[in-house]
Amino acid sequence: MLLKRLLKRQLQAADSSPVARIIEAACQIILGKEAQIRMALACILARGHLLIEDIPGVGKTTLAHVLARSLGLHFQRIQFTSDMLPADILGVSIYERDSGSFKFHPGPIFAQVILADEVNRATPKTQSALLEAMEEHQVTAEGETRKLPEPFFVIATQNPAEQVGTFPLPESQLDRFLMRIELGYPDRNAERALLSGTDRRDLLASLDACMAPGELVELQGNAQRVHVAPALLDYVQAIVEYSRRSPEFTAGLSPRAALALVHSARAWALIEGRDKVLPEDVQAVLPGVAGHRLRPAHDVTRRIDVGATLLAAVPIP
Repeated sequence: MLLKRLLKRQLQAADSSPVARIIEAACQIILGKEAQIRMALACILARGHLLIEDIPGVGKTTLAHVLARSLGLHFQRIQFTSDMLPADILGVSIYERDSGSFKFHPGPIFAQVILADEVNRATPKTQSALLEAMEEHQVTAEGETRKLPEPFFVIATQNPAEQVGTFPLPESQLDRFLMRIELGYPDRNAERALLSGTDRRDLLASLDACMAPGELVELQGNAQRVHVAPALLDYVQAIVEYSRRSPEFTAGLSPRAALALVHSARAWALIEGRDKVLPEDVQAVLPGVAGHRLRPAHDVTRRIDVGATLLAAVPIP
């Protein structure tokens, strides 16, 4: 029944915008998490990488699959483990007897969407294999630089740091992720629908692409052209400056983080169907952009709501 309803909704949404179709389809698979789906889509439209942090079993991997399939992109999943090496991600040269030479065999990083599953279960050396790819959209292996396909996104999942067998991501790698989101447990109604409905894997198999890669690139360009008024930039700068002055944090938001906030707000406004950014757009994406970049100054084990702290402290100009 749920499968038929999903197919019916896909047909009904055929005349709507591609963004609306993606959100509609994703909400039928990831139940009760529309806000997180919108945040993830805004991250992609802003040409950023996404980090999903939560306990196992809440749908992190499924969300990555939904985004890749609905966007019509080539998808590769890399399961990170403690014994993984950088060559397992980038690729390796193998000697071929017929040609008498070494031939490079690309690793799974050469895809448009990479799911780095449980990225913090790998050692820092292996984690670092992603840094150049995420920043430069290229990899250097055995002295040769190779371009990655476009568009290129990394969707990484990580388990909470207090779980056994995890290696914390360094600040330099965390900063490469435009946003971090958490899915959390579903509410009671969503979980009942999950328990009584069709298996999510069956629904995922029936999901069609809602756009072509070329359309996604065009939407990304449209997001960058969304108007940001000088007063909005004043608001962003006030937030950034407060994070740098506040004694609550060890260090403030960097210029890269400020750019991430503007790009994300533009993408959020585009999803909402507007051609200009409002303060509400900045407020919507701020927790996802700033939450993994700011650390408490006094008690590093204490988790604070960074978005609520900044929004409460900085008034709208």
